Amino acid sequence: MSEEKKEEPKKTSTKKEKIMTRTKKEKEKMSKNTKKDENLNSDKVREEKPEVKLLEGEEQKVLEYHDLDDLITKYKKLQESNKKDKEALIKNKKESDSWKDKYMRLQAEFENAQKRWNKNRQNLRTESTGRTLKSFLPLYDSFKKALDGDDENKAILKQFYDQFISILKFYKAEPIEVKINDIFDYTYHEALSSIEKDDLPN
Repeated sequence: MSEEKKEEPKKTSTKKEKIMTRTKKEKEKMSKNTKKDENLNSDKVREEKPEVKLLEGEEQKVLEYHDLDDLITKYKKLQESNKKDKEALIKNKKESDSWKDKYMRLQAEFENAQKRWNKNRQNLRTESTGRTLKSFLPLYDSFKKALDGDDENKAILKQFYDQFISILKFYKAEPIEVKINDIFDYTYHEALSSIEKDDLPN
C-alpha cells in the first residue's frame, strides 16, 4: 500500500510538470506573438510616419472664437471708417475737379494771351514798317513829278524810280490808284485835305 501511495504523487508531479511546460510554451508563444504584434505595429508606424511628416509641413489652422458684441463693434467701426473714406474721396474728387477747371482756364487764358501777344507784335511790326515807308512818300512824289516833266535825265531817274518801287514792293507797299469821286476807304486811304461838296457822301 505504501508503495502505491508513493507512486501516485509521482504521477501528479508529472502532470504539474506538463502543465508547467505547457505554460512555458504558451508564454513563449505569447512573447513571440507580442513581438510579432510589436513588429507589425512598428511597421505600421513607419508606414504612417510620412503622412505625419506631411501633416507637420502644412500650416495648422486654428479656430478663433469671438464674442458677438466685439464683432458688432468692429463692424460698426469698419462702417464708420468706410463712410469717412467715402466722404474724403468725394472731397478729394471735388478738389481735383476744381484744380482741373482752374488749370483748363489758365491754359485757355495763356493761349489767348499768346495769340494777343503775337497779334500785337505783328501789328507793331506792320505799324513800324508803315511809318518807315510813309517817310519815303515825299521822295515818291518827287520821282513822279520829275518823270512827268521834260527832263533830260529822265532815263536815269526812271532807273532810280524803278529801284525805289521794287524796294517798296518788297515791304508789300504798292501804289493804289485813286480816281476823282472815288468813295473814301479808311482802310487804304488817308485824307490830306478835305473839300465840302453836296453831291458826295460824307
